[in-house]
Amino acid sequence: MKKVRKIEIKTRGLSNHIFSGEYHTVFKGRGMSFSEVREYQFGDDIRSIDWNVTARFGHPFVKVFEEERELTVMLLVDVSQSAFFGTVKQFKNDMITELCAVLSFSAITNNDKVGIIFFSDKIEKFIPPKKGRTHILRIIRELLDFNTEKQGTNISEALRYLNNVMKKRSITFLLSDFIDRNFKDALSIANKRHDVVGIRIYDKGETMLPNIGLVRVRDAESGKMLWLDTASKSVRDAYAKQYRDNYENFRNAFLKSGADQISIRTDESYVNALLRFFRKREARR
Repeated sequence: MKKVRKIEIKTRGLSNHIFSGEYHTVFKGRGMSFSEVREYQFGDDIRSIDWNVTARFGHPFVKVFEEERELTVMLLVDVSQSAFFGTVKQFKNDMITELCAVLSFSAITNNDKVGIIFFSDKIEKFIPPKKGRTHILRIIRELLDFNTEKQGTNISEALRYLNNVMKKRSITFLLSDFIDRNFKDALSIANKRHDVVGIRIYDKGETMLPNIGLVRVRDAESGKMLWLDTASKSVRDAYAKQYRDNYENFRNAFLKSGADQISIRTDESYVNALLRFFRKREARR
């Protein structure tokens, strides 16, 4: 509970003072809901005439609609073993937890619902969208305590599950290190039904391998143990190339699907990254 409270104090302050206004501006209700009927006035669109009410009263009435302000925010969170990695400031899953908390508090400040899907190479847990501080604290507690022995990542399965359980359009934040392939098609389908934003969390240690001689390492996604000769330039080059390939796969998938993307390193400020994203998105509106 102390950890939950610490996360709440830090992220709720950011949400209230920094992100709530940006979030409210960028994410607005897209639908229109019926509000009432009133008598026809000169200049009203004849397509809005309610013919049933008009026939009943003998003179024209029109339907009045208002924008649906309430939104649903879904968090798709990668809990595979590769998220439990960090070399400088914090693990990737620590940053994911804080980001989820900031986005959740920003959403409930705007009176929106928040739900979450935990996934690895399968769907681990689904918490349906609800409002309120108590619900957000439950999500934070689950993020802090969640533990899975599954090592792989299946983003396509997470996106398919989202489409199955969420019939109404949602703002979906997909938080992962995106060490996965072949999720482009599932992302394109999901982004047509939802407003998907990919938040890629990566660590400095994944971009390059230091020259520290012969070391034994474990692949977090496969669980395999192997020896690496980090003194070999070809080994270090192959390591760096694997990182670049993963990044290009992520970037191309989001570009082709039309979904938004953010990349944040574990030793960088996610506050600045989110503000840049909100302002860039607002400029496109």
